Amino acid sequence: MDVVVVESPAKAKTINKYLGKNYKVLASFGHVRDLPPKDGSVRPEEDFAMSWSVDSASSKRLSDIATALKGADGLILATDPDREGEAISWHVLEVLRNKRVLKDKHISRVVFNAITKQSVLDAMAKPRDIDAPLVEAYLARRALDYLVGFTLSPVLWRKLPGARSAGRVQSVALRLVCDRELEIERFVREEYWNIAALLATPRKDTFEARLTGYEGKRLQKLDIKTAEQANGIKTMLEGATFNAVSVEAKPAKRNPGPPFTTSTLQQAASSRYGFSASRTMQIAQRLYEGLDVGGETVGLITYMRTDGVQMAPEAITAARAAIGKEFGDSYLPEKPRFYSAKAKNAQEAHEAIRPTDFFRTPASVRAHLDSDQFRLYEMIWKRAIASQMQPAEIERTTVEIEAKNGAQTAQLRAVGSVTRFDGFLAAYVDPKDEDAEDEESKRLPEIRAGEALAREKITADQHTTEPPPRYSEASLIKKLEELGIGRPSTYAATLKTLEDREYVVIDKRRLTPHSKGRIVTAFLESFFEKYVEYDFTAGLEEKLDEISDGKLAWKDVLRDFWADFSAAVDGIKELRVTDVLDALNEQLAPLVFPAREDGSDPRICPRCGTGNLSLKLGKYGAFVGCSNYPECGYTRQLGEAVNGNGEPASGESGDKVLGRDPYTDEEIVLKNGRFGPYVQRGEGKEAKRSSLPKGWTIEAMDHEKALALLSLPRDVGQHPETGKMISAGLGRYGPFLLHDGVYANLESIEDVFSVGINRAVAVLAEKAAKGPGRRGGTPAALKDLGEHPDGGGNVTVRDGKYGAYVNFGKVNATIPKGKDPASVTMEEALALIAAREAAGGGKSKSTARKSPAKAAAKSAAPKKAAAKPAKKKAAK
Repeated sequence: MDVVVVESPAKAKTINKYLGKNYKVLASFGHVRDLPPKDGSVRPEEDFAMSWSVDSASSKRLSDIATALKGADGLILATDPDREGEAISWHVLEVLRNKRVLKDKHISRVVFNAITKQSVLDAMAKPRDIDAPLVEAYLARRALDYLVGFTLSPVLWRKLPGARSAGRVQSVALRLVCDRELEIERFVREEYWNIAALLATPRKDTFEARLTGYEGKRLQKLDIKTAEQANGIKTMLEGATFNAVSVEAKPAKRNPGPPFTTSTLQQAASSRYGFSASRTMQIAQRLYEGLDVGGETVGLITYMRTDGVQMAPEAITAARAAIGKEFGDSYLPEKPRFYSAKAKNAQEAHEAIRPTDFFRTPASVRAHLDSDQFRLYEMIWKRAIASQMQPAEIERTTVEIEAKNGAQTAQLRAVGSVTRFDGFLAAYVDPKDEDAEDEESKRLPEIRAGEALAREKITADQHTTEPPPRYSEASLIKKLEELGIGRPSTYAATLKTLEDREYVVIDKRRLTPHSKGRIVTAFLESFFEKYVEYDFTAGLEEKLDEISDGKLAWKDVLRDFWADFSAAVDGIKELRVTDVLDALNEQLAPLVFPAREDGSDPRICPRCGTGNLSLKLGKYGAFVGCSNYPECGYTRQLGEAVNGNGEPASGESGDKVLGRDPYTDEEIVLKNGRFGPYVQRGEGKEAKRSSLPKGWTIEAMDHEKALALLSLPRDVGQHPETGKMISAGLGRYGPFLLHDGVYANLESIEDVFSVGINRAVAVLAEKAAKGPGRRGGTPAALKDLGEHPDGGGNVTVRDGKYGAYVNFGKVNATIPKGKDPASVTMEEALALIAAREAAGGGKSKSTARKSPAKAAAKSAAPKKAAAKPAKKKAAK
């Protein structure tokens, strides 16, 4: 018997059925080892030695594999067919060697590009050794990402309070988003006019022609800039005669595109169905690993992490047979089509994404798939089959028209297309081409050269140029691929990381950089410009590819990188925060100091008139403040619109009057302070204030909502057992219930206004059942993240009275609401601790440690006697 190791349990179950009782298939559940998230896991001073750790879940799975091997003949490593899969096989092999369970057993590596019985059996017949260069490329990439993250992130935490961390590929992707935002901000709209004529043939058929020339001059898109120009031309055309000078019909062909790669699949799924990159990969993973189709578990598509565009010869043969059956022989070209990748750094070692069986049509499997699985499979099937079909044959007709009004002349053009043979379009139309298809399908009536045309109507429409659109997930992935940055398996994770760190906001499928993201990018561009350059990052990817091809030694690449990178980091360690802010003020000047209508200096405080405005960094992110603080309290959020006087555009001093309190007659005002928006009733120290809860926006605030917030806390009712009042309110840690000094969290702000006595009693009882929290002493650790990089003890995740928090020494940092405490990493914990310390939240053990001199003096001093007699009590 042989033990076969795959990545997922679903795949293990299916493959075990194919291989039979002579094999035992076990799952590794992905990676079994990783670099511990602490300093020293990669050690450049030891020639880039790397320390690996195994978590408890992986340890159990490896033990199960080791146990199974005791009575087995050999080990077959069958993880995924990419760089990550090769690395997982290597990790499993290394651990098993350390456990000394392999002895004289045979070891082999096989790869399944598809989970079908034939593919699995074919792969098992072609074993090989682990691909050492592919593993070395993985090690180099992992070391680079670790060294950048764990070297650069602490610099960010110290110099930019509130910043999370910086990654090698994520930082470059973030720069793309920020650069596009800068383009949009600097864009100046231009006005232009389009002029068109609705004309009729002698046979009374109408069509539209657009103006292309006037008075012998060829017109470009922006040449007609004013209404005066447009109206002058329109008047001339309204009195003109029209004649068809020439009619030209040209045949054209449109060829199909290649089958999907990872990135093109993500782009198409985003454009057509609105799927995120991660959602697309989740669905594709299920289609690859196998689903129950007619009582048999079968993989429906080939491996989905690939940038190859070619299909295997047998797949092309099958596709051609399916085309003949489903569409007819007229759709089948004489010879098969072959494709090569155009993307920079494309690796064509793997097939494109295609169906495992072209005769398994979408209609035949629809009953066995959920709606999202069906839609993605249908798109993959159609795109793959279209790639081997005949081109579409289109006839494009162009009519050149002359208009004369006395001595004045103008030229117009009408264009139309007719699809003579749909070819591959019968199977698949790319989402981005669907609008173009509608335009191409516009047909012209019969128009003969030399005949007169009747004028029906002349129109002049005003337009303005538009700034470039913000990136969507799909267009950002396409740009990264064009630049050669990242790899198919990294795109979804990269985008998810940017969103999780709150560096970008995804709204209506468009990526907008958050102020945190813009500050991090500006910081990196100012002090680490080389490492966020597109060409540099793409060049590093090329080197990683050369490592995987066996052309470069992986440690040579690491040595070259680390020599320059460590020197760059050392060069700014002593940089003061004021120097950083000065650089950011210049880098982000259009954002920090927007121009004023009156032409005054945008860097002078509009309130006091003497202070200088500057970017400031606080616990809750960046804001703009006056240098005369606290005498002048002017602040506004970074990127907030300002009026002509330099004040926030929401009103004078950023205030918006919402109405008056019906009981006190005090004015209720919406304000925007350094810690975010809030409502206020009255003035001075006695004024009642309430921050806007999560999910409530400035735009949606009105008088009714403000009154509701300012009325809190709200009495819910008396507790039936104690007779004491239960109240609901909004506090620093979110919505809560309070009874007899005990707090219990509520899920949302809406619960504060709607919770009744029965539910309130139940929530308080659930809170009591969980225990007293911090009152009973320090809560037990939910998770131990390991020792702090600077020493001084372990960093832990705990659950307290006000929710989960990170603890290190005397520092307790609250975990943001909505974040699963069990998912907190060391990197995230260190960022929270640094932010808490920066806000004056206690001293950590590392900062409170004694100096080496004092510690040495203490250790050298003679110890006190163990049993020193107690002094007698003095007589009264």
